[in-house]
Amino acid sequence: MLDVLKTLRWQDVVDILLVSYIIYRIILIIKGTRAAQMLIGIGILIVVYFGARELEFMTLYWLLGMFLSSIFLVIIIVFQRDIRRALTQVGQTPFTKNTEETADSIDEIVHAASYLANKKIGGLIVIERETGLKDYVESSHIIDAKLSMELLVSLFQTGSPLHDGGVIVHKDRILTARSVLPLTRNPFISKKLGTRHRAAIGISEETDAVVVVVSEETSQISLVLHGGITSGLDIPSLNNRLEAILTPKEFDTTKWKNWLQRK
Repeated sequence: MLDVLKTLRWQDVVDILLVSYIIYRIILIIKGTRAAQMLIGIGILIVVYFGARELEFMTLYWLLGMFLSSIFLVIIIVFQRDIRRALTQVGQTPFTKNTEETADSIDEIVHAASYLANKKIGGLIVIERETGLKDYVESSHIIDAKLSMELLVSLFQTGSPLHDGGVIVHKDRILTARSVLPLTRNPFISKKLGTRHRAAIGISEETDAVVVVVSEETSQISLVLHGGITSGLDIPSLNNRLEAILTPKEFDTTKWKNWLQRK
């Protein structure tokens, strides 16, 4: 073990960290999408391929070998949308997020939730974070408009043809309306919660999205994250919680500067 550590170069450490980060970003991109299930399927085929070789199932081994020989072409065709989305994210770093843009988006969402609660209008606002919601966007009514309190409120008006389902928000854009979301299968969820709240919990269980729910029956505002729901929030509490979750943390360079000065 010590011999291995002695031969370890700093380039090797950086190399391992870079590969780990790339794999981590790929997992975040495909998590919660159909691509994840496809990758599992390909993984199963690879396991069967090696199993067929060991068990000498020559016909199965030959067929899978023919398929896997062109696996890279298959991956490019099957995952072209995810690859395109990944390439558009190249150059984005955790330290270049626009704090002012996030604050404005939070303000619009909070004001919309306040209006909906006061008017007893139901609302379901899904805020996309790291995990892509591409699958749900593709099956929804595309809006792709600048996020605003007025547009959010109008989408949830009872007379609007798009008021059913959820609205998906990404940064300062409203991506979709009338989005169909997966319902939670948690048997311990309160029976008092309706379809809107169950959908909010369901999408938060499958992704890292933050969901704001307004009940048309009770006018209560709820926040859902990682399958947990916090109900009965007032406007300041909602604003503070969204800021704590969504506002990018600034990269603190003080420690690094102090360390470099000591060198």
